[in-house]
Amino acid sequence: MGLSTEIILLCIKVFLCRIFDVSCSTFRTVLLVKGHTKTAALIAVVEAFAWFWIIKDALNLPSPTLIEKFNVALAYALGFSIGNMLGGTLSKFIDATVNVQVVLSSKNNDVIKKIQEAGYEITVIEAAASQYSGEKFIVFAVIDRKNLIAFRKLIKELDNKAFILASDTRIVRHALGHSVV
Repeated sequence: MGLSTEIILLCIKVFLCRIFDVSCSTFRTVLLVKGHTKTAALIAVVEAFAWFWIIKDALNLPSPTLIEKFNVALAYALGFSIGNMLGGTLSKFIDATVNVQVVLSSKNNDVIKKIQEAGYEITVIEAAASQYSGEKFIVFAVIDRKNLIAFRKLIKELDNKAFILASDTRIVRHALGHSVV
């Protein structure tokens, strides 16, 4: 009792279409967060059309057996999962900046100098000593997301006890030679 060619083809179609539409959805969500509403709206049209196109075929099966329903649902779920992974991967290619805050473990001018020599534009604030620790530097930087791993690696090499916090930046004005809104 194998699956018919029609069901196998439907499963493949559902799987591939779901990868496509979920990738679009993930990518669209990132664009919305970054403020690219017009592009996100265009992607939403394509995404909704793809979802409707495939779901109508999946729901219009004439008297499907339990195993056929299961296989179509499995294809749908696997496509959803892979679509999330692919959409997340594609989203990394969106130009983005990251706001990075680094609390160094001490007040060390050599660390600051080496960060600047590595080409990062930073703002440094002196943190006063407290009952918990001595004087420190707090470093602020806005960097391209593609440089975050290298930046974190540099900080770890220079001060392995430093605390690093990075968050996506939506609006940047006069940083990295351009403005992003």
